[in-house]
Amino acid sequence: MTRLGDVCEKIGSGATPRGGKEAYKDAGIPIIRSQNIHDWIFQPDGLAFLDDEQAESLSNVEVRSNDVLLNITGDSVARACIVPSERIPARVNQHVAIVRAGKKINPTYLLASLQSKKTMLLSLASSGATRNALTKRMIENLDIDLPSREIQDSIAQVLDSIQYKITLNNRLNDYLANLCETIASRYCNDRNSRLRDICYQVADHVDYDNANQETYVSTESLMQNKGGRQLASSLPTTGKITRYKAGDTLISNIRPYFKKIWYAPFEGTCSGDVIVFRANDPSNAPYLHACLRQDSFFDYVMQGAKGTKMPRGDKKQMMEFKVASSCSAEDLILLDSVIKQRSDNDSEITKLQKLRDTLLPKLMSGEIDVSKIDLTQLTNNHLADC
Repeated sequence: MTRLGDVCEKIGSGATPRGGKEAYKDAGIPIIRSQNIHDWIFQPDGLAFLDDEQAESLSNVEVRSNDVLLNITGDSVARACIVPSERIPARVNQHVAIVRAGKKINPTYLLASLQSKKTMLLSLASSGATRNALTKRMIENLDIDLPSREIQDSIAQVLDSIQYKITLNNRLNDYLANLCETIASRYCNDRNSRLRDICYQVADHVDYDNANQETYVSTESLMQNKGGRQLASSLPTTGKITRYKAGDTLISNIRPYFKKIWYAPFEGTCSGDVIVFRANDPSNAPYLHACLRQDSFFDYVMQGAKGTKMPRGDKKQMMEFKVASSCSAEDLILLDSVIKQRSDNDSEITKLQKLRDTLLPKLMSGEIDVSKIDLTQLTNNHLADC
């Protein structure tokens, strides 16, 4: 065991730029915030930028290649990732800490150590003077296992191989999503109908105890910027929930500008704050989903949204959104194929994440001896069969 502070070159939080959020620009040098950091994954959606002058004033919190970034405040405290090299140079704000590996520790192994200690970090964050916050001292005093650098490198290679496949699948899903929206945009000049002509909003309500962890969808579990769905952190304890079916499109009706949307490959239940759209003709479900994915739909919903701090879309108004009544049979087949491939990729990502999370404690504790793993076999083809 060794103290984290003894093997890191730098541990320190970022800073607030002069002028706060008013300093953020549409382009320039990235400033990374807590919403950009997920477990293992850097999420560029919603990335803010600084001009050269502001960035220079924050040069002491410059992100370098292979730096581990750790969320230190708020609901996302203890999430950590390594920033992709294409996002460097960058800065971090006051809610993010830079944990920079020294010569004795592999950066991926450092990240794995923080992930394996997440429960402890969460406990530390909730016990301090400021609730849900990690201090520099807490991070420095964290004890981690430190095997030889050779073993660290081998563990890192196993985890990097799995994460690389997850990253490839996410990238492919982004391309497929763009294709889906491009197909829908072909029909923008032929909007001879309204949304209510091709679909309806499902009102099939059941008791809350019908929800289960694998299929329940909440506004929190739907990811921003059309990022799909992750498992909900909690299940409802009272009231009614909505039942959805395979082929339905689910959209969060809280803060529509977050563009939270998901195509259901199976049946399940969801929160009343999630709207379930169902095509009148089931074969038209892929086209309906493509229409709802368009930025123009979310912009339209925001025009009729009610409320300032937490706006909600007007369910009746959104059904007046203009669409083409249908798309060609050829495009419908293509859309169906695209959406199914994205669902398959999402399923594989889930399996790989479970594999990674199952392996992590065994690798870190030495229960699995990495010297017995043939690292040359950790190719994408092998991982795809996991």
